[in-house]
Amino acid sequence: MKTTTVPSILIGPGGSGGRGHIKGLREVAQRGLDCMEIEFTYGVRMKPEMAETVGALAEDLGITLSVHAPYYINLASYETDKIDASCKRILDSCQRAHLMGARKVVFHAGFYQKRTPRETYRLIRKEILDVQQHIRKAGWQVALCPEITGKPSQFGSTEELLELMQDTGCGITVDFAHLYARNQGNIDYDAVMPRLPQAFHAHFSGIEYTAKGEKKHIRTQPAHFRPLLDALINHHKNVTLICESPKPFEDAIMMKGMLEQKKRNN
Repeated sequence: MKTTTVPSILIGPGGSGGRGHIKGLREVAQRGLDCMEIEFTYGVRMKPEMAETVGALAEDLGITLSVHAPYYINLASYETDKIDASCKRILDSCQRAHLMGARKVVFHAGFYQKRTPRETYRLIRKEILDVQQHIRKAGWQVALCPEITGKPSQFGSTEELLELMQDTGCGITVDFAHLYARNQGNIDYDAVMPRLPQAFHAHFSGIEYTAKGEKKHIRTQPAHFRPLLDALINHHKNVTLICESPKPFEDAIMMKGMLEQKKRNN
């Protein structure tokens, strides 16, 4: 009987679920999960000393960390002060990520507003190159990973981010829930996977959407996750997969259980 080697798929929660970073990390380890994304949702309020403490604990526990920069970022704003503020939020996130040993910094890059997609792309590419220059000068060991977004009005289609990755050398965050909503529930994983890198950062959850795209994240159902898991294994993709449902720990545990079942079956 032919068997399929299961690639490296790390699964964990987005945020601590209100537990706080230290308790959240300990529970990630206790529950047999692999990773956790530190979410700076409304601002980078973690002090550098805390970042070092979080990083040391994660290393001791064998937990892979990533960071989600604040949500209000628009690298294509019409107002230069908003672009400057966006870059500062990203750089503050990168500094804390470096201190805690988190290698991936996730963010939503911007909005089209009244610009064409190509104009928006050029603006965002320029800002990312500038931010990367700051990162290199600072010596931070982090990678910018702009995220596939859930609404067509937002910059962040698969095509745009793959081009951005090629042009700037940045990483990518493949939010499969956003992709599902952006495409109105039409997603062919076997068509998507060959276009993606061999290893990448990813998000997943259940999601509600309207004609305008993403509405809100919802609980993750096994039937919704199974096609993605099968495709990741069949296409041998190495991913860090962050669950962003309203119950990130509970749903990440469910997802990890399905992965372990696959491993046993193989």
